[in-house]
Amino acid sequence: MKEIIFFSNNKNKIQEISNLFIKFNYKLLSLNDYKNTVSPIENGKTFKDNAKIKSIYGFKKFNKICFADDSGICIDALNGGPGINSKKYLESDNKINSVLNKIIDVVKNKNKYEAFFETSICLTLNINKQLFFTGRVYGKISLKIKGKNGFGYDPIFVPNGMSLTFSEMSLRQKNLLSHRAVAIKKLSKYLTNSI
Repeated sequence: MKEIIFFSNNKNKIQEISNLFIKFNYKLLSLNDYKNTVSPIENGKTFKDNAKIKSIYGFKKFNKICFADDSGICIDALNGGPGINSKKYLESDNKINSVLNKIIDVVKNKNKYEAFFETSICLTLNINKQLFFTGRVYGKISLKIKGKNGFGYDPIFVPNGMSLTFSEMSLRQKNLLSHRAVAIKKLSKYLTNSI
């Protein structure tokens, strides 16, 4: 079985991607399998830039096919932010719920509820070959924090056509339509047909 590294130590992302990878003929490794790995500085201007930085770094370090993602939420009421700063923005307060409530307040005040999640995955096959797979899911910011599952901004994001936030869905439900699932399906289709 071929090995492929997902360059991440985010346990929530690893769980999501592991579930999506079950049906493929690859042994999925992550930074959980390589303890004490230092991550590179993500100083890109886009999701693609940051995914590429991590993917190339992982390939060079482990000499294995490597992919990495960068994801975030873009909210109309925040002028498209926090975008690539989504993680930093969420960690700007020790209490995640206070950050989420602050977003809800801004969204209500501006009466602009539209938002989308985006994931960009970079796959490094060799030092000169990177491929990108993007997933996006459009939706709205909910009027209150709802749900116990998921992570990050999931408790306030309702995908279009749904009445539940990502946090109110099971992992299986979320994986049917999340931004990461869309990008991973594109990646897995490539891996199945090309490698």
